[in-house]
Amino acid sequence: MNFFTRLILTTSYVTRCEGVSLTLRRKHSLGNQQIRVSKQKRVALGNPEINSLTLSQKRDILALDTDNNTLKFPTIWLRDNCQCPACFQRHSQSRTIDWGKFDFGVKPLSAKLVESELTIEWSDNHRSNFTLDWLIERSFTEEKRKLFRNKIYRFERTTWGANEFGKYLKKFDYKSVLNEDSTLLNWLESLTKYGVAIVTNVPAKNNSNKILTERVAFTRRTHYGEEFTVIAKDGTTNVAYLSSTLPLHTDLPYYHYAPGANLLHCLVQSQGKGGESQLADGFHVGNYLKLHEPESYKILTKTLVDWSDVGHENGDHFHSLHQAPVLCEDEFGDLVRVNFSQPQRDSHFNAPLEQVILWYEAVGLFTKLLYSPENNVTFKLAEGDILTFDNLRLVHGRSAYADTTGRERLLIGCYLDWDEIYSRIRVLRKQLKRSKEMNIEQSTRNLHQLCLSF
Repeated sequence: MNFFTRLILTTSYVTRCEGVSLTLRRKHSLGNQQIRVSKQKRVALGNPEINSLTLSQKRDILALDTDNNTLKFPTIWLRDNCQCPACFQRHSQSRTIDWGKFDFGVKPLSAKLVESELTIEWSDNHRSNFTLDWLIERSFTEEKRKLFRNKIYRFERTTWGANEFGKYLKKFDYKSVLNEDSTLLNWLESLTKYGVAIVTNVPAKNNSNKILTERVAFTRRTHYGEEFTVIAKDGTTNVAYLSSTLPLHTDLPYYHYAPGANLLHCLVQSQGKGGESQLADGFHVGNYLKLHEPESYKILTKTLVDWSDVGHENGDHFHSLHQAPVLCEDEFGDLVRVNFSQPQRDSHFNAPLEQVILWYEAVGLFTKLLYSPENNVTFKLAEGDILTFDNLRLVHGRSAYADTTGRERLLIGCYLDWDEIYSRIRVLRKQLKRSKEMNIEQSTRNLHQLCLSF
């Protein structure tokens, strides 16, 4: 007889020390059916212990009852996420189920919970096996979904005002970032969390910035090219290429998919007064408005603004347009992007007349807060520094400066996309975790061999 004897349930649950099994008859409405895991054979995971398994009357919800709460899973989701080789390719981490042939009315016929594995027999003559820790990691509780969102999907951020800036600004050595994965990860995590970090001791070469971006992924190209040179130019169509004051702004708000991170390599700094960089955390100010000036916040998140850039670069002409609010939220109500650039705001304003006046009042308050000493920081980049910052979160600017003969202030900039940064962080975390585990395993083996030698 099979070790896990299949039992037909009618009106009550059954318990077996060896394991548990549930078979539902297709033609009978049996109500919720519960299976309890024997006290002598409880499922222990290091995660919560599983006490029982329940299928709903419609067989569309499977519940795992733990000591702490009940973890519920849609059975259609379980069938869709079957991990067997016929349904899932582990090498590419991709489903191979053909939805054109998929039975969207599929139901579980039986569910068996043994040790740390759940086995389900389906009405489409298929069997699925799931480890319990895999299920718990993907449970639909608010706690687990928030954990995934903040630790794996987009990562948590810490916003700052001027008083906190010095504490959160981290510096990383250029060679260490290029040669050590742990330093690379620390830099990218700081950039993600605080929105800003400085890479120091950078060689005075025009391609140093590009080498750094390619350590992460690849340089984001725009109509200014893969890299752009920030130097005072006559006849420029970009205000950044003037020596006058550069107001606070985000780069390229006229792009639907704006570059995520900005990297500015300082090769030559002005020796006299001026040329200081300015930063403010747009998310910090936006969250302040959300809490203290909710009407202004609502206007800045709901009113579409026309952003544009018209000009030429390297012999090519461009005319870019994008409509977006100053403050952009995601589906969870969290800020994900700031659009802010006075020079690149079009004179067309596709908003109702009465809303325009309210928008000016709201953006005036937002601007005042960005420039306030409580939120605005000023510092001068040193030659050999790369200032890296979140272009979708921080606004940046520069004070006016005067070049001296033979020493024209020179910065080379380029961009990275957040999709690539996030991907690199996830990969590095896995690789470094695995490397640490292997080192521990090797140390344990070495210690064991040493003990045996005595």
